[in-house]
Amino acid sequence: MAKAKSEKTGKAAASAAAKTLRSKSASKAAKSAAASALTQRGSKEITSAKAASAAARTLSNPKASKAAKSAAASALTQRPGRRGR
Repeated sequence: MAKAKSEKTGKAAASAAAKTLRSKSASKAAKSAAASALTQRGSKEITSAKAASAAARTLSNPKASKAAKSAAASALTQRPGRRGR
């Protein structure tokens, strides 16, 4: 399993992710991003490309809740960037 540098999901983002996972109205993409963020709460694993794509869709969705966007942003923070390409 790949490891990130030192990013972990914080307490507030983990709470938002849990709220998103419990929500009946959250989209599949939002729940995927939230699950990724929550999985990384106690580890240094990185966000997969599939979860990062779901997180990006959640962030661009105007109907996504604040909690869903917080969890998605946390998941994207833990995805290695494409700097220097």
